[in-house]
Amino acid sequence: MKLFHKIYRNENSTEHLFILHGLFGMLDNWYNMARKLSEHLNVVTVDQRNHGHSPHSDEMSFELMAEDLAVLMEELGAEKAHVLGHSMGGKTVMKFADLHPDKLNKLIVVDIAPKKYKPGHLTYFEAFHSIDFSACESRRDADEALARVEPNKSVRMFLLKNLEKAEQGYRLKFNLESIERFYPKMIDKMDFSWHISAETLFIYGERSGYITELDKSQIEDIFILVEFAEIEEAGHWVHAEKPEGFREALLEFLV
Repeated sequence: MKLFHKIYRNENSTEHLFILHGLFGMLDNWYNMARKLSEHLNVVTVDQRNHGHSPHSDEMSFELMAEDLAVLMEELGAEKAHVLGHSMGGKTVMKFADLHPDKLNKLIVVDIAPKKYKPGHLTYFEAFHSIDFSACESRRDADEALARVEPNKSVRMFLLKNLEKAEQGYRLKFNLESIERFYPKMIDKMDFSWHISAETLFIYGERSGYITELDKSQIEDIFILVEFAEIEEAGHWVHAEKPEGFREALLEFLV
C-alpha cells in the first residue's frame, strides 16, 4: 500500500526519521515537531493505512502496517532510517523492528509498551457510530455532539481533525469499520521473533500510566539496547503537551 506522507527536507543531512501517529491520528498531528526536527535531519510524517489521507483497506494488522512503512522507505530511496511511533504507531514500529531489522537505524517508541491494554476507546467507537455527522452544518455542531461523550476539549479537537466536508455535512476520514475490527488485536500483547538489537528509546509521559516500572523490566527482556526517557508533567500525548522536553530527549538520543 502506498501511504500518504509529507517530507520535511534537510539538505545537509542524509539521515531520515519516519514518524507514525497513533489511533485516530494523522500526520498533521506532528507538523510542528517535524518542522523543528528537520533542522537536524530529514523527517517523513506518515498517515498509516485507514487513517488520514492514506488508502482504506479491509485488512489491518501491525504486520501489514510495518510492511507499508518498508514499502514507503523503498519508494523514497531510504535504505535505512530512524523510525518513531506514538501509541498505536509505537506498536507498528516495534513490529517493523522485528520484521525489518536491516532497514532500521534507531527505534523510538512513544508512550506505549508491547503489552496487552484494557479497551479504553470503546466510547469513541460508539460515538462515531451514533453521531450523524452528515447532519452537522458546522464543526461547532460536531463538537457539541461529541461533547456529550468527551468533556475534554483538547481530546475533542484531536478527534474532530478526522472530519472532512461532504456533499451533506461532514464525514470521517478514517475507515471506522476496519479500525474497529483491528482494535482487539491493537491492544493485545505483542509477540516477537527474536530480541531487538537496534538502539531503542522509549519516551513516556510522567502522568500517562501507559508505561509502568514493571513494563520497563519486560521491555528490557525484548529490547537489548534500550533507554527510557520520562517527560515530566506530560500525559499520553507527550509530544504535544511538552514539545520542548520531548524534542530534547529525542535529539539527545538521535544526534
